Amino acid sequence: MSDTVISVENLSKQYRLGEIGTGSLAHDVNRWWHKIRGKEDPYLKIGEVNDRTKKTEKPKSETLKGNISASQNLGISDASSDYVWSLRDVSFEVKRGEVLGIIGRNGAGKSTLLKILSRVTQPTTGQVKVKGRIASLLEVGTGFHPELSGRENIYLNGAILGMRHREIARKFDEIVDFAGVERYIDTPVKRYSSGMYVRLAFAVAAHLEPEILIVDEVLAVGDAEFQKKCLGKMKDVAGHGRTVLFVSHNMAAVRTLCDSAMLMESGKLRFQGPAESAIGNYLTHEDKGLFERRWDATDAPGDDLLRLRSVVVRGARGQNGYFPMEEDIFLDIEYEVLRPHPRICVSIHLYTEGTCAFVGGNTSSSHDSGIFRATCRIPSNLLNNNLYDITVFLISNTTELRVIERDVVSISVEEFAPRGEYVGRVIGAIRPALDWKTTYISPPSRTVAKN
Repeated sequence: MSDTVISVENLSKQYRLGEIGTGSLAHDVNRWWHKIRGKEDPYLKIGEVNDRTKKTEKPKSETLKGNISASQNLGISDASSDYVWSLRDVSFEVKRGEVLGIIGRNGAGKSTLLKILSRVTQPTTGQVKVKGRIASLLEVGTGFHPELSGRENIYLNGAILGMRHREIARKFDEIVDFAGVERYIDTPVKRYSSGMYVRLAFAVAAHLEPEILIVDEVLAVGDAEFQKKCLGKMKDVAGHGRTVLFVSHNMAAVRTLCDSAMLMESGKLRFQGPAESAIGNYLTHEDKGLFERRWDATDAPGDDLLRLRSVVVRGARGQNGYFPMEEDIFLDIEYEVLRPHPRICVSIHLYTEGTCAFVGGNTSSSHDSGIFRATCRIPSNLLNNNLYDITVFLISNTTELRVIERDVVSISVEEFAPRGEYVGRVIGAIRPALDWKTTYISPPSRTVAKN
């Protein structure tokens, strides 16, 4: 008997921007007419890679809007097409008991893939074979009815997953205790906060013993304590031979939870292998948006006084996304001052795993109009081996926030040369190299004999 529980072959999903279906009755009829004659869908030959940073340009020719044969000549990368491929020819297998991380930038196709696996939407081409019962947590409130109470939704969601009433009742107290919503269990869930909503939804999905658990980035809604509980529960689920698919932008969580991972890029599967290798591939080959951001004068964030022009992280070994723990890291922040001002300063916040590691800023100073560069040195042996997101602030008059660019760049700090006191990952937002000194005080004390 094969251990493969999920088999995906040549999976593709196409969308038309701004439209439902193909966007017109004529297109729908044309698609149906090709289908009943056993011919290929004419709209599959057009479309482009799903790049959220590019603006679609409408074709000037009226012929291109209605003539399918002319549209077929647009090609896959034509910017004038309204059709985009959210997924394109994705194939992979998942073994029983495997914890698979799915990583990639926004718009890479991760959530679309999970929706197809969960049967929320149908693929355009390709097929998916699944062995076992799937429990999915794709977004806050998935599978819940807002007018029903938490208690009723537990039974409703369990029934959707194929559980009998007796099985749900056996797990009910454990689900409520894990979610921490006992006081509100008979309150309609429409009155729950987003955090309470996701707590209960995850508790139901994880405790009703699915063979396959699919979890999207929704865990980011919960607080740090609940995220820790969720990661522990997913480890426990995997430890009992069940399969977990986990989508996250938190590389530390993927590294901790997953043995293997898939890297998605522009709707395609770029890499599949050990989690460490996938994360390294993502950080090393991701275009410079991970550790470098630049803007020109027309799109720079800011106001009539200050504009942020670039944020670049650099180190002794180059801008490859990885930075050794034992070396200094430099952060170059370029900004434009549009008119002279007496008090301007730059500040940064470093976050890791939802925790602010530290805050730092320079002293306010007078600026003439022009472009300036502020360089911050993060000393060696301060950060832990983790992924850090950096938020940049431009401030005037000490308290006037002019520009805030959240998670503008990220850096991955790695322990290339172990310090010797411990081999392995160490918890904590930072890991400073503290000065220790051991001194001799006196000879050992004598033990007084008892009479």
